[in-house]
Amino acid sequence: MSTLDHKLEPEVKEVHRLEVISGTGRRRRFTEDFKAQVVEETLAPGAVVSDIARRRGLTPQQVFTWRRQARQLTVHTESKTTRFVPAIVEVAMPPAPARTPERKRTRQSGSIEVEIQGMTVRIGRGADAKTIAAVLRAVKAGA
Repeated sequence: MSTLDHKLEPEVKEVHRLEVISGTGRRRRFTEDFKAQVVEETLAPGAVVSDIARRRGLTPQQVFTWRRQARQLTVHTESKTTRFVPAIVEVAMPPAPARTPERKRTRQSGSIEVEIQGMTVRIGRGADAKTIAAVLRAVKAGA
């Protein structure tokens, strides 16, 4: 017999390890509440994502993906929502009498007036830039 002859019966080898897979093997589905709990847990000061993932039976990659999705969702919802700021609309006042030098000095020392289509916004010294921008956007949108 030559070494090229094929054997129809394979040689019987001893099986050392046999793994039985039970279940369907489908992907696990996680609720949004569960994902939010895990993400919230990772945001605590000193939290280690790998430890939290291991404790919950997850991979760190899953948790990092959920964190990124939560961040994107937060940015997306913040940009879509309209924010309102309290505003006081005054009725147009009659023209003021000639300004005194003292009044001019206070106007020059950090007070700004912006007039948009008949509405006047007065901005005092020390006002927050973000608040001013939001007020001006709201006034401009409403005009």
